[in-house]
Amino acid sequence: MKTTKSDFTFVFAGYGHYKVTYKSPITGKEFTHITNNMMLIDNTKNCDNPKQNELEVLKRMCKQ
Repeated sequence: MKTTKSDFTFVFAGYGHYKVTYKSPITGKEFTHITNNMMLIDNTKNCDNPKQNELEVLKRMCKQ
C-alpha cells in the first residue's frame, strides 16, 4: 500500500517548524514529529503531487 499525502496532517508549530502527524491507514496508529526541514515540507505539504520517496522519508521521520 503506497503512502499518500492524505495520510499526513501538517500543523504550523512556530517559525520554521511544523508538527507532522502520520496516521497509518492499516492500523490507525498515529505518529507525530516536529521538524524544521522546510525543504521536505515544501516538497510534500506544498506540492500537488509529492514524490513517493519523499513521503516515505517523512513517514520514517514521524515513526522515529
